[in-house]
Amino acid sequence: MAENLKLARPYMIALAIVTVGRWMLSLRAVPYEKGTDKFSVVILTFIACVFYGAFARRWRNYTILRAAGLGATLGLIGQIVVFASTVASYAIGQQTYFNHPMALNPDLIGPVPLATALLIRAGGMVVNVLIGGVLGAIGWTFGGTLPK
Repeated sequence: MAENLKLARPYMIALAIVTVGRWMLSLRAVPYEKGTDKFSVVILTFIACVFYGAFARRWRNYTILRAAGLGATLGLIGQIVVFASTVASYAIGQQTYFNHPMALNPDLIGPVPLATALLIRAGGMVVNVLIGGVLGAIGWTFGGTLPK
């Protein structure tokens, strides 16, 4: 885990930039539908999982299971940030991209209660960690095409 966190430093910098971008768009009242795709934690994380899996295979000699674990670690880090930002949005009483009904569940109309939001985010954490692991393994397969 310590090695995964060490390798994840560039991802965490990119994650911080994307998170700040989402907060800035939110607090500047850019409509969710217009701004959410400009800074996406999930898209950043999924792309990072694939790339990290590929490069870890070729240049760190990771096995497919270690690459999957690295992807799951990235997924967990991203989801912790989303979860914390959701809690912070409720704590400050501000509508942000993290507690917007479309972000939590497109079928919900109107504000989402905190308890419901936390359950949705907890489910997202489980699912996105698993997807991160799968994407890390997929990236590992691509890593075989990289030069030594």
